[in-house]
Amino acid sequence: MKILFLTDNFPPEVNAPATRTYEHGKEWVEAGAEVTIITCNPNFPQGKIYEGYQNKLKQVEYIDGMKVIRVWSYVSANKGFVKRTLDYLSFSVMASLYGLFEKADVIIATSPQFFTTWSGWLLSKLKRKPWIFELRDLWPESIASVGALKEESRAYRTLEKIELGLYRSANVVIPNTPAFKTNLIRRGIPKEKMHVIPNGANLELFDSNRKNPELKKELGIKEDFVIGYIGTHGLAHSLDFVVESIGGAKFENIHFLFIGDGARKAHVQQTAKSLGLKNVTFLDPIPKEEIPDYLALIDASLVPLNKSDTFKTVIPSKIFEACAMGKPIILGVEGQAKEIIDEFGAGVCFEPENPVEFMEAINKIASDKVLYKTLSQNALNLAQAYERKLLAKEMLEVIESQVLSR
Repeated sequence: MKILFLTDNFPPEVNAPATRTYEHGKEWVEAGAEVTIITCNPNFPQGKIYEGYQNKLKQVEYIDGMKVIRVWSYVSANKGFVKRTLDYLSFSVMASLYGLFEKADVIIATSPQFFTTWSGWLLSKLKRKPWIFELRDLWPESIASVGALKEESRAYRTLEKIELGLYRSANVVIPNTPAFKTNLIRRGIPKEKMHVIPNGANLELFDSNRKNPELKKELGIKEDFVIGYIGTHGLAHSLDFVVESIGGAKFENIHFLFIGDGARKAHVQQTAKSLGLKNVTFLDPIPKEEIPDYLALIDASLVPLNKSDTFKTVIPSKIFEACAMGKPIILGVEGQAKEIIDEFGAGVCFEPENPVEFMEAINKIASDKVLYKTLSQNALNLAQAYERKLLAKEMLEVIESQVLSR
């Protein structure tokens, strides 16, 4: 079976879409599938092409048995609505063009970014092959939630019509949360064409027995308890609130470690500097293979998002990787993500952008050693329930069913 997969992000980028696609693709190759990835040259989130790559029309490499075709796109940092839209549209056009020359039994297009799914639809029509919409974000709803687009605008209504048309056109929609499925059913998409495949963790990469005291010393962190955030510093991630709350509190013997980049990083760093915070460290993005070393360093993983009804439907993928390392979650997300944390008892939750609850959550997890030990074990149980290998196998079965039904 030949799988053609379209994605705007792929390793060496380390965001959630890149990781999920790579780990699923690797498992599918081992199961006997031929996997071709069409992606752009790595540049997320800074908008700068990674060392060793050039923004050529086409480059081909092979990664763990997958054929990876990197195509030219307009490169922009992960900020600014117009420039990002040009970035996404240009990749969509190039993916459609080069996808025409690749053999496929089935086409998969993943969101975000939304325009990538347009390419999946087009190639499906031209090649007369089934296509699968992997739904990772409700777009345009998600960009409206951070103020980048107004819901009452004509642009929003137009994009929403296109969005619903793509769901109806796809042979299968694979949401990564049950809440996304519920949302689509409410908007008229038949539940029979949807199959939820959540995010998960690679239990071979993330080992809870790993320790890294040398790294802590190297970073100059003296405090005993370290709370870490590893991921995009974007408009949706509420890091301004986090840093401002740290500045207004007295956290004794607690250090905060922020790793990553994004549209709000410079502002968040400036806020921390203006508040004179000494217990905060900011680091640049790190390669995927080094993330376990830094997760080994921290004691708890911070997972915040802005307070928005839209984010009640999401389950941040960083939850699963931290849990695989036995790191309890400090969760500032309502809805679906909170339900999972509460179900397994894998962390403490606070209302998004509520400074009082945020401080209480941190003090609770850092001061109660018995509670911490329980949360850590429960985190491991959560990760076992969301093992990436099993989820990749489940998704491959869905893909095969579409090919066999033709």
